[in-house]
Parts: sequence; C-alpha cells; structure tokens
Amino acid sequence: MIARIQFEKRSGAARSVLFFAPLLSVVVGLCFAGIFIGVTGKNPLAIYILMFEGAFGSAYGLSETVVKAIPLMLTSLAVSLAFRMQLWNIGAEGQLYMGAFGATWLALNFPDWPNYVLLPAMLALGFIMGGLWGLLPAIPRAYFKVNETITTLLLNYVAILWVDYLVYGPWKDPNGFNFPITAPFSDSAVLPSLGPTRIHAGLFLAILAAGVLYVVLKHTKWGFEIRVSGESAVAANYAGMNYIKNILLVMFISGGLAGIAGMTEVSGITQRLQHGISPGYGYSAIIIAWLARLNPWAIVIVSFVFGGLLVGGYSIQTSGLPAATVAMLQGAILFFVVGGEIFVEHRLKISGKRGNK
Repeated sequence: MIARIQFEKRSGAARSVLFFAPLLSVVVGLCFAGIFIGVTGKNPLAIYILMFEGAFGSAYGLSETVVKAIPLMLTSLAVSLAFRMQLWNIGAEGQLYMGAFGATWLALNFPDWPNYVLLPAMLALGFIMGGLWGLLPAIPRAYFKVNETITTLLLNYVAILWVDYLVYGPWKDPNGFNFPITAPFSDSAVLPSLGPTRIHAGLFLAILAAGVLYVVLKHTKWGFEIRVSGESAVAANYAGMNYIKNILLVMFISGGLAGIAGMTEVSGITQRLQHGISPGYGYSAIIIAWLARLNPWAIVIVSFVFGGLLVGGYSIQTSGLPAATVAMLQGAILFFVVGGEIFVEHRLKISGKRGNK
C-alpha cells in the first residue's frame, strides 16, 4: 500500500472545535516554549507560575495587567476589523505611533485649553492620524491591488522612526536630561485615572469600541457588506456593494482605532511622547485577534490575558530569564494558533492504493 496524506476541506466545524482549538493551540505553544526554557536549566512550570503570580497575584500586578490590556484591546480591534474583510493590516504598530504623534502635537501646542476641549481634540486627531496612516496603503490596495501586508508592515518603521526623529530632535525636552522625550503634558492633556492605580479612562474607550464594533459587524448593513466583501469581492460587486470604498473606509477606521491606542498611551501612561512608547502592542494584536476569532468581546478577554503575559514577563527577570522570553512565548503561540486553524478548517485524510508487484 502507498499511503497518501492530504487535507480535505470541512463543510463546517462544530462550536466545540471552534472554542477548544485556540485553547489547545495556546497550551501546545506554552509546552513548546517550555522546551527552550528547560534548556536554560529553568523549570518551565515554575516560570509560568511566577509569571501568573506577577500578573494576577496582587492588586498592583492586576492593575498593571489592565493597563497593558488597554492598548492591546484597541490595536486588536483595529486589525480584527481589517481581517474581517480579508485585509491584512500588519501596520497597527505604526498607526499607534502616528496616533500618539497627532495627540502629542495638540498637547504641546495648546496646553492651556481646558481638558473637556483638549482631550476630545487629542482623541479625534489621534484617530485621524492613525486612520490616515491606515489609508495610505489602502489606496494602492484598492486601485492597483498592491499587497497591503508588505506596505502596512514597512510603514510601521516609517512611523516609529518619525517619532524618534521628533523626540531626539525638534520636540526633545531641553530639561529632560538628554533623554529622548518631549516636555511633559499639561494637566488638561492627561486622561483621568482610577484612584491610585495607573488604569485610565482609555479602558472605557476600549470597551466602548468593542461594543460599537460588535453592533456594527453583527447588526448593520455595512457590517454585512464587510463580511460579504471578505468572503468574495466578486460577490460583493455583483450585489452592488462598493468594494473599493469599503476597503478605504475599513482601513481608515482600522488605523484610527490603533491611533486611539497611541493617544491613550501618551495621555494616560507616559504623559509625554517618548522613544519606544509601545513594546510591540500592534504586533501582539495580530495574535490576539486570531485567538479571539475576530470577535470583539473575545478580544477584550484575550487582551487581558496577554496583558498579564507582558506584566508576568517582567517578573521572570528575577529568575534570570530576560523579559524577551515573553516575545518567544507570543511567537510560539502565534505559530500553533495559525497551525491549529488548518485543522479547524480541514480534516486530515489518509488514503492509499495497492501498488503493482
């Protein structure tokens, strides 16, 4: 017998498969990463327990987990909207930076505006700048079918270097002891926080964005158009939907949501623009969106878990492992989540035929 192994498209996956497949992928990813941790001489289980305790074992750790979850929620919602239409927005990181840039420009130039004027203006400009950065690759994608995966990815570096130019150059704080930071924001440009914690009003913006996105995608005509366009551009055009307009609009709003993440970071956390305002939120958002299966409410939950992963990463430094171990964990999880999707959508079929003797 000559065995033949092939993948066969499933007609539909059971709800239990859709729910448990991502969880199993995460577990396998952690086991895989645990092999590398074990090679260093550390106990993987002890490291994971240390990470969990650092992120969720105290009031401070829990609050910091929420702080990290806020930009993760917004950037994950951003990329999930684009992914719904089969637009591969890998540029949420750059869009976050451009949103932070727009918000900072207002904060530095109009510090005397009252907070009820300045904060909404910063939010709006952060959304617009992030949206324009998302629109930039959308135009060649819509009119010339240029692959948006590459253009959005490369624009990340342009945005990051642009912010670096500003904080190392014209916007550098002369009283900042030569650090690449701008002058601190006025009180009017700072988002209110919850009590003594660093949890700020951006949390409510992120939850509101998740709710709005859920309603739009599930209960509006435009949400239906996005879903249909994602399945088939030909079907969308045949049904009279404006496919090009939807590409431009989806990418603009997607970038705008990531831009809001940048605004909340500079206004709620750093309270100034500085080098490295994001540890890679826009890239982690891709993993979160896939784990949550593009569901806005699931994104809120998974973002909280990944926020804990980032905070726990700081805790493991006391064990001798670098915080970059978290990046390895995220990479392993993404690898197995994407691989798991193959088995969700396909079944493995082994067939064979008798050879001639």
